[in-house]
Amino acid sequence: MAHILIIDDELPIRRFLRISLTAEGHQVSEAVSVDEGMTQYRHLHPDLVILDLGLPDGDGIQVLERIREHHQLPVLVLSARDSEREKVRLLDAGANDYMSKPFGIQEMMARIRVLLRQRVGTTQSDCRAFAGCGLSIDATNHKVTLHGEDVTLSRKEFALLQALVCHPGKLVLQTQLLNDIWGPSHKEDTHYLRIVVASLRKKLGDNPQAPHLIETETGIGYRFIGQ
Repeated sequence: MAHILIIDDELPIRRFLRISLTAEGHQVSEAVSVDEGMTQYRHLHPDLVILDLGLPDGDGIQVLERIREHHQLPVLVLSARDSEREKVRLLDAGANDYMSKPFGIQEMMARIRVLLRQRVGTTQSDCRAFAGCGLSIDATNHKVTLHGEDVTLSRKEFALLQALVCHPGKLVLQTQLLNDIWGPSHKEDTHYLRIVVASLRKKLGDNPQAPHLIETETGIGYRFIGQ
């Protein structure tokens, strides 16, 4: 199964997660601070990180930012802070999912399964090229080019583009995109999706008023129309 690193200074939470994760066959490592978390991360190369924000030597977002400098492995954030502004800040910083404390273990396990499935999907070789619009997507190397020029995308932007180009010309529902990219608890968070779509369009030079790549069905979903 997967190797999961828990970075949290609360022993009961670490113990609770370890029991549940090992019961599902996962290997579990633990850290209690920013420094220890980064050391474990660099040495162990885990498949997924469960990250608490309130660490004794700093904010967990420091760990998230350092991870995102080099890797795109799934990071699930735990925090007692549950404001919408805080969640958006963390998602923008590269978190894959967010759970507020206290949390239900069954929901936690379901979200971890989703994140690990997504990781398997993005590690499979998959290159797509659309000569008509000059767009090329290399899922293995997390690389996008447009007319031969590299386009730097965030993890969420890349996942969204990949989800759309896998079904060219077909409408992909908002609920499906939210479930697949953010997780099952975010099916109603359409503002997350709108933000990422707008950013992706800007980077690809796609005018929302006269799109040539991503078409919107207002309130329903999105369609990739590049050829």
